[in-house]
Amino acid sequence: MPFHKFIATPLLALPRPAKRLVVVAIDLVLSLLSVWVAFYLRVDQTGLPQAQQKYVYLLAPLLAFPLFVRFGLYRAIFRYTGMAALFTTAKAVGVYAVLFFTALLVLKWDGVPRSLGLIQPLIFLLLVGGSRAIARYWLAGGSRKARHAQGRLLIYGAGDAGVQTAYALGLAHQFVLLGFIDDDKAKAGRSINGVDVIAPDEVADAVERMGVTDILLAMPSLDRARRNEIVAMLRGLHVHVRSLPGMGDLASGRVTVQDFQELDVEDLLGRPPVPPDSTLLAKNLAHKVVLVTGAGGSIGSELCRQIIQEKPRQLVLVEHNEFGLYSIHRELEGLCTEHALRVELVPLLASVGNFGRLKEICHLYRPATVYHAAAYKHVPLVESNPSEGVLNNVFGTLNMARAAMESEVAHFVLVSTDKAVRPTNVMGATKRMAELVLQALSASGSVVFHLPDGSLSPEVRNRTLFSMVRFGNVLGSSGSVVPLFRKQLRDGGPLTVTHAEVTRYFMTIPEAAQLVLQAGAMARGGDVFLLDMGQPVKIMDLARRMVELSGMTVCDEDHPGGDIEIRITGLRPGEKLYEELLISDNPEGTAHARIMKAHEDFLPWPQLAPVLVEMRHAAIQSDQETMRSILLQLVHGYSPESLRASTTEKANGAAPQRHTPCTSAQLNILE
Repeated sequence: MPFHKFIATPLLALPRPAKRLVVVAIDLVLSLLSVWVAFYLRVDQTGLPQAQQKYVYLLAPLLAFPLFVRFGLYRAIFRYTGMAALFTTAKAVGVYAVLFFTALLVLKWDGVPRSLGLIQPLIFLLLVGGSRAIARYWLAGGSRKARHAQGRLLIYGAGDAGVQTAYALGLAHQFVLLGFIDDDKAKAGRSINGVDVIAPDEVADAVERMGVTDILLAMPSLDRARRNEIVAMLRGLHVHVRSLPGMGDLASGRVTVQDFQELDVEDLLGRPPVPPDSTLLAKNLAHKVVLVTGAGGSIGSELCRQIIQEKPRQLVLVEHNEFGLYSIHRELEGLCTEHALRVELVPLLASVGNFGRLKEICHLYRPATVYHAAAYKHVPLVESNPSEGVLNNVFGTLNMARAAMESEVAHFVLVSTDKAVRPTNVMGATKRMAELVLQALSASGSVVFHLPDGSLSPEVRNRTLFSMVRFGNVLGSSGSVVPLFRKQLRDGGPLTVTHAEVTRYFMTIPEAAQLVLQAGAMARGGDVFLLDMGQPVKIMDLARRMVELSGMTVCDEDHPGGDIEIRITGLRPGEKLYEELLISDNPEGTAHARIMKAHEDFLPWPQLAPVLVEMRHAAIQSDQETMRSILLQLVHGYSPESLRASTTEKANGAAPQRHTPCTSAQLNILE
């Protein structure tokens, strides 16, 4: 066993009171040693104290011990002693010096020069400070651990966050810190604790020259535009780019590589997130009862997190997945406690397919605003289960809308998707059908629904403002490519992309939730809102960006020796190359600079209702031909691959599947 471990291991194993006694004993010895050294330097005395000189040897420890206790020096952990602890030590010795010098002036002991009151405290400070520094270096294992570091690191940001990170990394010994990078030209060429600061234009050279493996972004206050520029600059350097852990992790004194976070989805997005309008956010939420369906999903849960920040009186969480409901309810309880929010949370298990349950909930809690996020959204799964997609996405929306109307809910907001525009898949077509249902209801002053026994309901007067919000793919959601790509990177690849040209609009989960909340506040009835999301992103480009920012290279024809392959798997059922946000080409601006309003054609309720009856019957009977026929009839631009296959079959002489349309008197629309 190495000598430093032979001594350090037993010391570290001692109970804390024993460790403190060891430190106190060392300090007392150092106080006596500093007096002896001071006498030696001042009067060249090396022997035992003479006459009244012995009182100085008593005074030093009697002053030092209570002062060190008062300043908390014995509460510090030597292995994690830093500049703050050394500064506290200096303050304690400074007070000690004043009292020690004053005592020598007043008492005037024989054989004790007054200048001893200046020399001894300086020596004492050097001895005590040095003992702490040596203990930290020795007990933590010294520079020997640097050889076992997991990477060679540059920290981008030489401010407080970067310096604190560097100190924490020095304790963890998981990286060799090679330098800081900073945009401030005044800092370039200087050093911080012996570590050089370089300018951004020198980074590429430094990476190659020093063998840098990792770059950590330590700029918590930097604006998003500059952060995106930095990330773009670092992409081609073949280093692993990560972001700073939370300041709480740093303050703990134990930062490990696991604490470092992969880049935010905002960094991968390549554009600044859309800023929220606080007035619009609070308009339909503050001091009101709010209901969210699909509360345990990616979008629904983020809606809930943001809604409670606006301090509603009550938040009703509707979710059919038990674990999802448990998880979001527990998380929201924690947020309410953390931020002292007095919001009553009501977790309710319910399916949007059960109208009776939804009606009961709405009549009991009387929500002022409903956010309908419950839906099946996974394109291939819904394509393989079209009946369930229709029943959940179309008729689940209709069930919730009817319950809201009968309870006189003021605002109803549907979470929709860009896949509802000229869809090539069942999921997108059913979401457009859900939009058509709400548009038709919104345009009707009153509505008659079909009851389970085949009779008609009393006329329901419409006092609810319905609106729909379309947005693109959500980065970081359960169905997003980002978590998939990250898992594939951890597994060593390959990254799977369905087509080299597949392109999508992207936004973050918080953006999507904020859009839903703000758009609902601007609704006038029947509105279809969408976000100006800038330029769409190629999935292939996103995959390459994630590989490069992970410090690896893409393996392709030009670089056969690369680290990670990007494999083309072929378009999935119902997937198309490009997504759109508009059916028509006449968007209208709104009060929010980045939110637009579409004008989409729809079918009036008296004409839509009989078709819905037929569609529900087809879904219950799993009559895919009828469902496809209705979707083709009502959803503008719907062009499923299965239609082309069916056309081919007919051309080859295959007999089409027959169905008998049912009337509204034969089947109720809603359960």
